[in-house]
Amino acid sequence: MRQMALDIGLAPQPSLDNFEASGNEPAFRHLQLWTRGDRPNPVPTYLWGDSGSGKTHLLNGVRLAAQDNGLRVAWFDASRFDEPDFDERADIIILDDCHLYTAPQQAVAFNWFVNALNPADGRTRGVFSSGMTPPADLKLRDDLRSRLGWGHVFQLHALDENQRRAVLRRAADDRGVLLSDDVIDFMLRRFSRDLSSLMLLLAHLDQYALRTQRSVTVPLIKAMLEDE
Repeated sequence: MRQMALDIGLAPQPSLDNFEASGNEPAFRHLQLWTRGDRPNPVPTYLWGDSGSGKTHLLNGVRLAAQDNGLRVAWFDASRFDEPDFDERADIIILDDCHLYTAPQQAVAFNWFVNALNPADGRTRGVFSSGMTPPADLKLRDDLRSRLGWGHVFQLHALDENQRRAVLRRAADDRGVLLSDDVIDFMLRRFSRDLSSLMLLLAHLDQYALRTQRSVTVPLIKAMLEDE
């Protein structure tokens, strides 16, 4: 059965507070230490794992927490095709989806990395990066690949079926919404299965149920899709 994408508004902003850390506790605790100010030596951190494992969510969580603490964050990912210079005002640099970098993007990432950890002003910066493979398997220039692998490296694991169900049910309970097994089955079968999309779907279902004064059921979901 074809899965349906859900494009019904803005998803909740990814943060460390709304990240489900099951199976990824070591990486999550490590990032919490940084964002709480208990920062170890400025050793870079690299996160890797399959699509949907939470890499970009965690990096966005680091960015948000750092900015809330008054820190300046410089972000670079594979969607950027300009070649920005290193921002000397930055306290943290983030390099997302490194496995997708083109040759010019690799040059930018290498420049940022070197300037962050060997700065002319003597002030080292935090470096956080991600990719879909371990650093040694990245198809990147040697000098960048070796630097990404130097430091803390954490593999992230996507939630399994039971964990997704448990998270959905817990989030629904927090909202006072009763989700039956057939509703959860329908959600997992017909919509994007990444957690951010599921949380967005649940929020929209909750609003629609309140507006129509109906319980959350499979017919309600179908009616909501027809109305939207």
